[in-house]
Amino acid sequence: MLLPPRLRRHICCCLCFHIVSSNLTPDSFFSFFNLQVVNGIEIYSMKIDSKVTSRFARNVITSRAVNRGNMHKEVFFDVELPKTAFITNFSMTIDGVTYPGNIKEKEAAKQEYEKAVSKGQTAGLVKASGRKTEKFTVSVNIAAASKVTFELTYEELLKRQFGKYEMFIKVKPKQLVKDFEIDVSIFEPQGITELEAEGTFITNDLQNVIKKTFSDKKGHISFKPTLDQQRTCANCSQSLLDGDFTVKYDVKRTTPDNLQIVNGYFVHFFAPTNLPQLPKNIIFVIDISGSMSGREIEQTREALLKILDDIRDDDFLNFILFGSDVHTWKEKLIRATPENLDEARKFVRGIDTEGMTNLYGGIMKGIEMLNAAHEENVVPKRSASIIIMLTDGQPNVGISDTQDIRAHVKKATEGKYPLYNLGFGYGVDYGFLEKMALENKGLARRIYPDSDSALQLQGFYDEVSNPMLMDVELHYPENEISGLTKNSFKHFYDGSEIVVAGRFVDINQNRLTANDALSFTTQQDAEQTAKAFQEQEYIFGDYIERLWAYLTIEQLLEKRTAATGEEKENLTAEVLDLSLKYKFVTPLTSMVVTKPEDYDNQAGIADKMTEGIDIFSFPVSVCSFPSNHPSLLIHTVDGDPHFIISVPQKEDAICFNINEKPGDVLSLINDPVTGITVNGELIGDKRANSDTKTQNTYFGKLGIANKHLNLKVTVTSEKITIQNGNEKTAFTWLDSVTLQQEGLTLIINREKNLVLSMGGGASFVIVLHQVWKKHPLQQDFLGLYTLKSHKLSEQTHGLLGQFFHPIDFTILEIHPGSDPKKPDATMIIKNKELTVTRGWQKDYRKDPKHGVDIPCWFVHNNGAGLIDGVHTDYIVSSLF
Repeated sequence: MLLPPRLRRHICCCLCFHIVSSNLTPDSFFSFFNLQVVNGIEIYSMKIDSKVTSRFARNVITSRAVNRGNMHKEVFFDVELPKTAFITNFSMTIDGVTYPGNIKEKEAAKQEYEKAVSKGQTAGLVKASGRKTEKFTVSVNIAAASKVTFELTYEELLKRQFGKYEMFIKVKPKQLVKDFEIDVSIFEPQGITELEAEGTFITNDLQNVIKKTFSDKKGHISFKPTLDQQRTCANCSQSLLDGDFTVKYDVKRTTPDNLQIVNGYFVHFFAPTNLPQLPKNIIFVIDISGSMSGREIEQTREALLKILDDIRDDDFLNFILFGSDVHTWKEKLIRATPENLDEARKFVRGIDTEGMTNLYGGIMKGIEMLNAAHEENVVPKRSASIIIMLTDGQPNVGISDTQDIRAHVKKATEGKYPLYNLGFGYGVDYGFLEKMALENKGLARRIYPDSDSALQLQGFYDEVSNPMLMDVELHYPENEISGLTKNSFKHFYDGSEIVVAGRFVDINQNRLTANDALSFTTQQDAEQTAKAFQEQEYIFGDYIERLWAYLTIEQLLEKRTAATGEEKENLTAEVLDLSLKYKFVTPLTSMVVTKPEDYDNQAGIADKMTEGIDIFSFPVSVCSFPSNHPSLLIHTVDGDPHFIISVPQKEDAICFNINEKPGDVLSLINDPVTGITVNGELIGDKRANSDTKTQNTYFGKLGIANKHLNLKVTVTSEKITIQNGNEKTAFTWLDSVTLQQEGLTLIINREKNLVLSMGGGASFVIVLHQVWKKHPLQQDFLGLYTLKSHKLSEQTHGLLGQFFHPIDFTILEIHPGSDPKKPDATMIIKNKELTVTRGWQKDYRKDPKHGVDIPCWFVHNNGAGLIDGVHTDYIVSSLF
């Protein structure tokens, strides 16, 4: 389901329970719940209790389960949080005994965690991915007739956009819950002007379940449906609660400013209203290299056409396209008259891909054009200039060294224009884009290659399309204030808010005067703040100090992204000190949870990273996959090829092995429409052929071809060979290469992996597994992963290709198997009943050496009953 454009910037937190191997905000903090109950475990209560005080939210998620069976069971607590949130506490209560989490420096926490693991304590790893969320998961064994309570606390500053604070809640219980509740209490000392709640799943009956009240400074939302109200029909066991739930509010603004002072700390909220919008000068710098072919360029055109509909007639604009060469729509910025906009639409509709990626040439041309427009007075003197760049690759024409590009760009802009870098997909060097944006007063945003990519692009433009003020700086008495957070901003956008916090040099000082960007002076003292809060019963008294710490850590981490050398070391030390002091889980700290030996000796570690894949480690299983389409994985470990098929709609996976002899070639993917085929040749271990033991096999050679383009790529554990017609080019795994030519994009990450895409079809990641050269048995081998599998046609087949189409299954009768840690079950799939076993396979994309455990239902006997036909049907005569 696509979110409305102005909701896409918000995120949900996802709360769920899994039994044995079974997943608000203005940038936000709430939840969707997934529930599965089997074998006597009852999840009888789920509650999110959120207290928002002056935009700062403290959120407590509490869930309770009971084992009503006659033997112990394992239950998983799983919650997805905003990447901008910081966890501050986690605890488990088992039979009345509470086990809290402890925040420690990352390395110290890692050592404690590894020590627990070395003692045989249960441990695991969770991979978290998603647009703006990261996953936190923990498991625990519940003894017969025992209860467990999970409680997780996290904090976040709610950011204002488009004139409102929005709390976006994704609700999806999957089953009826006896005590299900969402409770939001809001206190704003300025007063609340509006408060509303709505849900995509809300029926007329459920509308009355939403209780909403607000008066002056207080607002309250509660949603507590009974079991009967949750039912899809009178006697149904399915839940109606499946969709989006949104809370929105705003505050009174008698002046642009609001100052609050508590216990030696202050926070200043600045949000002027009713200002005229500034004319803007906007340059779109668009990547049209070959890798942008297909759906990406279509969605870019679609987004740009929508954006042109929103551009005002007093704005100026231009388009710069970069492939191997740089092209401009016009030689200079031009006024957005109706006639010029019509011409711009024709230009956008004609945008097509070509060549490689001259990112440096494109971005520098944009800066030069803006500089010229200001120097020659082409644009109004009082106007806001913005550069928005979109790319899906890495620079490989002109200057390709990213440090050199950053240096040239920073020198060229001289801080005059904010640079917004949009990274399309996963092949971009996002770290480079982020650093360059931050160095030029902008920000970076990843655009995810899904069906709503055009909406993501348009939504970002919406955020920066209404500048009201330029070069905003808020002033405070220098001799009275220390630890000031960021107080200067290039642009202020309509409907947003600037937040500055600091602490007094003299902690006993209780009065402050501030001067804002409109030459408006505001004063406040601690007594006035206390008076405004006197009706507040639930306020956590140190909230302004914690808000200051939150903002400070967030901004120091941002600076640290682009810093090097001694500056980075100093920033690291400062972030670490604050994180430990205020007990925030940040990229430099972890939270360790341990249980005493008489409670199964479990230990866990929660980590937070800054971008991309975020990791929370606990004794757990991974329970979801990020894509809307199957992300099919194939790789080998110590035995025969292991296939993993993710089934996103089930938040689960199926796996099977193929046992064949060395030298056999398996047909993995065959798409007659796109012309793409992928075959893999097996190699054996070093055991002599006469050995009577079953010989382990691996993929030692992969062949990927596109017959329409007459392209063939052969990959072994030693080299990569590209055959384009009669021409051959070869690389080794010691090379670091980015190659783009017509219909082909190939990136070699030295001795790690290869990323390959052909035409507008699927992309592939080939992982190199290197073993010790003197290993008595193993040889180097390869793993294959597919990306963008939805770009292949419905006629795709092969051992993997057949699973690119939707697949459904049902799991019944989970029961103990031969291995007590791996239960058996009955799987209903393709109108067949198969006996399957719960197990784990390794995903090596991020960690080629150790991998990440992926839980799956294992289908025995070479996938019999799961795959079409029998496995020997997929043996082919040669690699191509």
